[in-house]
Amino acid sequence: MIPNLALLAKTHPLVPSRVSVFVATSTRRTFALSSSSSPVQKSRTVCYGRVNQTSSCKPNFQFSRFGPDTHRFLSSGVQGAMGATQGKPESGDAAATASAVAAQPSANAVEAVVAKVGDLKDGEMKEVEVGSGKALLVYSGGEYSAIGHKCSHYGAPLIKGSLCNNRVRCPWHGACFNVKTGDIEDFPGLDSVPRFGVRIDGEDVVVIAEPSALANFRRTADMAEPKSDDARVFVIVGGGGAAMSAAESLRQEGFTGRILMFSKEDSLPYDRPKLSKALSSTAEALALRNADFFKQHGIEFAGGKEVVSVDAAASTVTFADGASQSYDKVLFATGGAPRACTCPGADLDGIHLLRTVPDGNTIAASVEGKHLVVVGSSFIGMEVAACLCSKAASVTVVGRSPIPFAAVLGEKIGLGIRKMHEDKGVKFQLGTTVTEFKGEGGHVTSAVLGNGQTLPADIVVCGLGVTPTTSYLKGVDGITFSAHGSVQVDSRMHAAGDIYVAGDIAHFPLPIANGHVTIGHWQLAARLGRAAAQGMLDKTAAGAPLDTVPFFWTQMFGKSLRYAGYGHGHDDIVVEGDPDELKFAAAYLKGDSVIAVAAMGMDPLVSRAADHLLAGTMPSAADVRANPASLLAA
Repeated sequence: MIPNLALLAKTHPLVPSRVSVFVATSTRRTFALSSSSSPVQKSRTVCYGRVNQTSSCKPNFQFSRFGPDTHRFLSSGVQGAMGATQGKPESGDAAATASAVAAQPSANAVEAVVAKVGDLKDGEMKEVEVGSGKALLVYSGGEYSAIGHKCSHYGAPLIKGSLCNNRVRCPWHGACFNVKTGDIEDFPGLDSVPRFGVRIDGEDVVVIAEPSALANFRRTADMAEPKSDDARVFVIVGGGGAAMSAAESLRQEGFTGRILMFSKEDSLPYDRPKLSKALSSTAEALALRNADFFKQHGIEFAGGKEVVSVDAAASTVTFADGASQSYDKVLFATGGAPRACTCPGADLDGIHLLRTVPDGNTIAASVEGKHLVVVGSSFIGMEVAACLCSKAASVTVVGRSPIPFAAVLGEKIGLGIRKMHEDKGVKFQLGTTVTEFKGEGGHVTSAVLGNGQTLPADIVVCGLGVTPTTSYLKGVDGITFSAHGSVQVDSRMHAAGDIYVAGDIAHFPLPIANGHVTIGHWQLAARLGRAAAQGMLDKTAAGAPLDTVPFFWTQMFGKSLRYAGYGHGHDDIVVEGDPDELKFAAAYLKGDSVIAVAAMGMDPLVSRAADHLLAGTMPSAADVRANPASLLAA
């Protein structure tokens, strides 16, 4: 039996209980709650999830799956701050206000009574029926609001997510949406979710929605249109998540000049993380946006353009084909280049790297009935092995580490994931490397290992990580590189002069890491792209911290592992549950701090942990060590 976790609950001061005015000072992010008895309050961090229903509302944060449709996780501290009503607003009370309708409803709008004013307490949310669709009803900060019920990334049910400080975080991949506006505030994904009107009618909470919004769980944010009299040219070099996020954010922030995007690949930006899990996917199927979107919003795309040099003094970039482009400001988001095997025979046909859609398609088309060797036992290699083991005659993973993922996730979890692969027929040669590839007729036939074994190898995939693609910036005044070749930037992604850098090649300040880091996560790529756009437009002050927590996921054999935080340099790991059964939670400790959390089969545990990491309300390492079972709840 595993007792409840009572470690992560913190009592926070809240805004006054009688909230009389809701002021939206920005259509995107900034809100203030004003009270009749005190001046406007600064933002306070309050996280919600589920309370132990038998705890008499004692503070009790649970690392567990949600049960009922109504969820909460701060208790007596919240209820006390809401006054004698214990969070149950009276009819007509200012605490029962509803958020304003975003726009005047049309004649086709539908209305539905979805709750009574006292049904939800502060920090609760509920999925409700509205017409032929659904909405997520939220009572937060003394006010009802309603937004789309699915995450705009891949449609995860937001009711199973984490509610914190007026935004709900997706349980699958960590995207965050403002519960008052539906705007996306952290990634992955690019779209916001619909926002619906809410009206208090006597004792009834009424949601007003347009049928078109109910039918589509994605909403594209408003964007400025380019203007011919705006002569500014902003260049984006790169075609990944950071580049796409930056381009859209520029328009969303009001930029009306030209946006030119140059990519080494011919394809429009696509969902790269999905490629290693679905190698036969087409660029069109994975595309983040289609060509019509680019045209509609004035984003000019050119593929097949590899940058080779930058002249900062002349404000120009030059490409491998000899063409050059001038800019007023430029963002580089060129990502990484996959590391190749360097042993003898590594140039034989049949040995592949995985970076692009054509790479994935070639591998997928070649593997049927063949002996596959995967070199590298980290995320890309293990995902490829999982993706192809049902098609190949055999799959063998060769890894330098004795246990997959041990350095990042820990030995217990690494052994559990290895067992999952072995149960599906994947074989392992660990603690060794490939010393030579042999072939016939110019095509690989076998891989010779350092441990003396020789493996049949009709096809080889090298998954050895990436190196930052930044050589074109060498010698540019003001550019500073990290030890690993990424580019030093500030929190606005500013590198030097009119040059900005984002995504996998940025060495950026991360508050929870207490320093500069380089992290190749899809979620962070999009977040840094937005930060770069805001920096290019001088919308953020120098030194303003990035309000984000790294959120990573992987999926193998239909099982998802999620990870939030920055666990580099952890000195201890506390694991609860059974990694062999693929149901566990792990806390990564450094000194007396919990710096990261990973889990499988425990949604929305990692999303809630991300909220606490961002808020600085995680329990101490000593608390977790003293009561490790509290990572889970019955």
